Amino acid sequence: MRIVIAPDSFKECLAAEQVASAIARGWRRAAPEDQIVEVPLADGGEGTTLALTEARQGTLHSQEVTGPMGEPVTAHFGLVNGGDIAIVEVAEGSGLHCVPSASRSALEASSYGTGELMLAALAHRPTTLIMGLGGSATTDGGAGILQALGARLLDSEGDDIPRGGAGLAKLASLDLTPAIERLSGIRLVVACDVNNPLLGPNGAAAVFGPQRAPMLAR
Repeated sequence: MRIVIAPDSFKECLAAEQVASAIARGWRRAAPEDQIVEVPLADGGEGTTLALTEARQGTLHSQEVTGPMGEPVTAHFGLVNGGDIAIVEVAEGSGLHCVPSASRSALEASSYGTGELMLAALAHRPTTLIMGLGGSATTDGGAGILQALGARLLDSEGDDIPRGGAGLAKLASLDLTPAIERLSGIRLVVACDVNNPLLGPNGAAAVFGPQRAPMLAR
């Protein structure tokens, strides 16, 4: 029998390839005659960059970026098709796993590092950018990404709003021109397994916010 083992990661525990390997080891003990194929998968969250890059036999690149709470973290992006396609995931630059549980704050965490990771990938001049969503520590609506790409998000006094979800309460005007120019000519593909708006009872802030900030859930 030919068995395909295709798991996602176990959040903050095991990467998808580790899960696949563990299942395969157990299966071989029970049925050593079976042919096993390991195909680690991802849903747009953590592990998406690695899974897609390895599946397409691309190259993985590391980049130091600003973590969700402002500390430096080492993140990765992938290049496939000879660099024509870049793969970036929010979980790499702004992931929940980057912040210890006791330090998580949905109101303060920023996606700025993901924007920096995008800039590093765009420096290779791809024509397509695949953006994986999920597994982030943030609920800032991508404001940090826009800020890293050069957009101006301003308060009523004309000053830049603070990074993080709480800063959005001060947003009065914005200039997206620099960010739009950086993405000019780039086909942007979003990889995501849920359909949540930012706000409302089914919004990302209400549904996922408590995961990103245990202190707010208490």
